[in-house]
Amino acid sequence: MRASGLATFTLGGVHPPGRKESASGLAIEPMPPVSRYLVSLVQHCGAPAAPLVKKGDAVTEGQRIGSVDKGLGAHVHSPVSGKVAGLARTLHPVLGPVPAVAIERDPEAGPAIWTPRDWEHLPPAEILAAIREAGVVGMGGAGFPTHVKLSPPPELTVDTLILNGAECESYLAADHRLMLERAPGVVQGARVLLAVLGVPRCRIGVENNKKDAVEALRQAVSDAGEGARISVEPLVVKYPQGSEKQLIEALTGRRVPAGGLPAHVGCVVQNVGTAFAAYEAVALGRPCFERVLTVAGQGVARPANLLCKVGVCLSDIAEHLGGITEEAVKCVLGGPMMGFAVPGLEATVGKTTSGVLFLDAWESPDADFGPCIRCGRCLEACPMGLAPNEMSIYAERRKYEGTQRFGLWECFECGSCAFVCPAKRPLVQFIRASKARLRCGCKL
Repeated sequence: MRASGLATFTLGGVHPPGRKESASGLAIEPMPPVSRYLVSLVQHCGAPAAPLVKKGDAVTEGQRIGSVDKGLGAHVHSPVSGKVAGLARTLHPVLGPVPAVAIERDPEAGPAIWTPRDWEHLPPAEILAAIREAGVVGMGGAGFPTHVKLSPPPELTVDTLILNGAECESYLAADHRLMLERAPGVVQGARVLLAVLGVPRCRIGVENNKKDAVEALRQAVSDAGEGARISVEPLVVKYPQGSEKQLIEALTGRRVPAGGLPAHVGCVVQNVGTAFAAYEAVALGRPCFERVLTVAGQGVARPANLLCKVGVCLSDIAEHLGGITEEAVKCVLGGPMMGFAVPGLEATVGKTTSGVLFLDAWESPDADFGPCIRCGRCLEACPMGLAPNEMSIYAERRKYEGTQRFGLWECFECGSCAFVCPAKRPLVQFIRASKARLRCGCKL
């Protein structure tokens, strides 16, 4: 569907306050090195990486310290040179305590030097192997291993690569700044992914509140001589435009069937940050151990877009930015709609950490919820056409199996339903609880 010449998806969607002003105009700044890093071995979908180091081992920046050789997962690399302080645990926002490697940085060690290589004549299998070796995952939040996503089932025909630059969640500006400041790298990343997939076309979708990023990308496409293969397409500002299925519909008009993959309609979708990481992996041989993230909210002394290594504790970030205010009541990893609140600042940055939000009571009000009043607003807002109200009622009564008839497994937990609910019902939490109970086979 197109409105005012711009594309968007057709079903549902909401317009939460953007609140991007505090960070969208701030250039990317490097997070200063810290003395200790706690690198999670769970920075991807799938089982934890197996540790390859032990206490007392010396490690160098970019060295593989965790490996996933079978099944779904991605390798983990050291963000700095130093010494392994031991195997430990760190806090995952969903899974709770997970295995990690504690590394004490060597303050005398210089930065690693990466040697550019001529990748354009490499066969697709070798390019894909470089992406896998670098541990690249989906940087938009899901953490799906990129080398797996770039290997669609052979019986499916893919003709379009889509890069997701929508960044539709409130506060977040990391992708915006990456597209604006490092547009050539994003475009080169698109070329890398096109080479792996062997498809003729890439479409980069960017919401129209980032006009400067649209222009920067278009200039980079022109400079690379890729105007015939890569297009940059502004989109209507609407949440959750950055979801795969909604973005595919907005850019191509195709609809992914229930239970289907993007490849079922000829598409592969990657985040712009993932494309940039793939470019660094293939063109520089640089593993994925840092990313750009937004720190914002009224609960932090100053906002920033930080180039931050994985394994940095949230307390170190807060200290670097002047501390948190007395009014801060919540810390959220990710955005306010799909992110996860963490109980303390001992949590660490991972490959999928797009934002760290320190929110005050006005930004994150604590309100009691009431019973469903059958207003139907959640039905209108749901971009998947599901019935969040019915699922919440069944979940509230611990009848989790009954939620499945209303589309439980098609829900990607965007939070549009909870955003519009006048009864303030925690609809997403009910849905997440139902999935967790059913996955573990629990009835109560």
